[in-house]
Amino acid sequence: MERAFQRTQVLTNHLLQSSSPLPSQTLSSNACLSYSPPELSENCAFDVKEMRKLIDGHNLEERDWLFGLMKQSELFNPKVKGGKVFVSPDYNQSMEQQREMTLKRIKYLQERGVFKGWLTEKGEEIEMRKFAGFEVFSIYDHSLFTKLGVHFPMWGGAIQFCGTKHHHDKWLRDTENYSIKGCFAMTELGHGSNIRSLETVTTYDSNTGEFVINTPCESAQKFWIGGAAKHATHTVVFSQLHINGINQGVHAFIVQIRDVDGNICPNIRIADCGHKIGLNGVDNGRIWFDNVRVPRENLLNSVADVSPDGKYLSLIKNPDQRFAVFMAPMTVGRVNIAIGAVYQSKVALAITIRYALTRRAFSLKPNEPEVLLLDYPSHQRRLFPLVAKTYAMSFAANYLKVLYAKRTPQSNKAIHIVSSSFKATFTWNNMQILQECREACGGQGLRTENRVGHLKGEYDVQSTFEGDNFLLMQLVSKALFAEYMAAQKRNKVFKGLGLEHMNKPCPVIPSQLTSTTLRCSQFQMDALCLRERDLLNRFVADVLKCKAKGENTEQAFNSCYELAKDLGRAFSERAIFQTFVEAESTLPAGSLKDVLGTLRSLYASICIEDVSFLRYGYLSVDNGANERREITKLCNELRPHALALISSFGIPDAFLSPIAFNWIDTNSWSLV
Repeated sequence: MERAFQRTQVLTNHLLQSSSPLPSQTLSSNACLSYSPPELSENCAFDVKEMRKLIDGHNLEERDWLFGLMKQSELFNPKVKGGKVFVSPDYNQSMEQQREMTLKRIKYLQERGVFKGWLTEKGEEIEMRKFAGFEVFSIYDHSLFTKLGVHFPMWGGAIQFCGTKHHHDKWLRDTENYSIKGCFAMTELGHGSNIRSLETVTTYDSNTGEFVINTPCESAQKFWIGGAAKHATHTVVFSQLHINGINQGVHAFIVQIRDVDGNICPNIRIADCGHKIGLNGVDNGRIWFDNVRVPRENLLNSVADVSPDGKYLSLIKNPDQRFAVFMAPMTVGRVNIAIGAVYQSKVALAITIRYALTRRAFSLKPNEPEVLLLDYPSHQRRLFPLVAKTYAMSFAANYLKVLYAKRTPQSNKAIHIVSSSFKATFTWNNMQILQECREACGGQGLRTENRVGHLKGEYDVQSTFEGDNFLLMQLVSKALFAEYMAAQKRNKVFKGLGLEHMNKPCPVIPSQLTSTTLRCSQFQMDALCLRERDLLNRFVADVLKCKAKGENTEQAFNSCYELAKDLGRAFSERAIFQTFVEAESTLPAGSLKDVLGTLRSLYASICIEDVSFLRYGYLSVDNGANERREITKLCNELRPHALALISSFGIPDAFLSPIAFNWIDTNSWSLV
């Protein structure tokens, strides 16, 4: 105490010796900040409910019912902050606790009929209902979304699409009722994206009528298998099938991995993948198979079968075609990931913009109030392009869902290409949006309870699972190359994938771009088509040039990887924009259409502002500067609609976070 007193005296004497301020410089305290709900000052120029109908697209009542189910249960961790109830997982729980809570939430939803018909009914209506459910789950928690995604579309979907009637009769109802808990054993330690090179091996024993599954080496262990570590009772194992010494390629087998008491079955070893940077409510595991025997009937045989005496049977003799048909239905995983990313972007933007409508910083003139964050042009420039991007992704996601729900064998190729493109684009966009929103929330964005920062770790994996994004973009470019070569070979027009613009004269960008031109939807479409067209022509020319030098096709594609990525992005952004224009065209004249037109122009502008337009010479430097100035104007025009635009996302307050509302009361001493 004596030492502290001496130090206090020294400081006091030092301060007393300093010169006193002049009377005019006397400091006075400011009034304390107070929270004012943005609803009191922000106007709504269009019908928010109609906008929500447009961007959600379907099953609004189903969504709201699901939101209500989750809000009313203690399992979803309701907490009161600042006078409002918020529901969000407790990420401070241990990994084991988070996993058990995810399982309990699934059982709660199952008992209330949420999954009724998800696997036992067919048709567009049930597919769209499932998509709506997954979109709601993604808003609440990525672990819930992912664990259900593994069980229903992956395990259940494999049985539906790769199996036949006797598989459906035996497995689907118990899967729907969650008495069977399924997982999806495709990825291995040594192979993720390259499915055709999986190392797990299955042979057939004609003496017993059984398949024998083995993990021949450590790199063949099944890895990252969601549900395998603790809860799954069964799995679909993807394995090379060797019949009479001939490898017939990858096939899928149903294998029980735990008994009814939860014990691991004989000849199966399972290990935990451990703690992750996110998704700790999902029990990812590793699986080894040591001469595991399963009945012949457990082969999912929609494409190929093995007779009781051990003969390999398939109507598709070409192994490449057989593999393509076998894998085609599994695109639902990419569709779900894409739509989940869109809804996480909505959560982050709704929180961040609500905060920016109430948080102030700095005065522009003496004795004036501090300025709202969203009234700064720089803050508008950070956030409104992301809002436009999210609206664009919403329309594209609705298109993708309908494309999948109405799928036919003829449309499988288009679904594969579009879902690959959108999955990569949407998940990259989502991570960009989460990062920008985290920074725009300042220090509050670091708090787990405010969701935005924590969601980065939860969703980072989306760039990797169901296909690495870079590889998916290369896949898209390869598909476009094939379309180009097929059209040239047949001397026919382009048809499908939105490539019909390739049949028309090449668009020309005006030498001087005015504001009117930049906002014209026809100019915007022409600019995006010009880029896609030119990059496809360049890509084809470069690949053919590499092949002429002696490279095989795969080597040539690898040599042109940078152009492939640019082409994949150009295809994706043009396709997304096309869905935006189509959605806008359904509206009558009025305020809703006007605001959507501004958003559409902003989305097109940020696409055209991309460096590729300068790199490949589509825009002059001056026109690039004009486009940039136009973006600033568009952001300013959207400022009055900020609250209405995020309210149209239709996310209940309870699923946002405390900083989206009264962040002062939330942080008051009384709540410590």
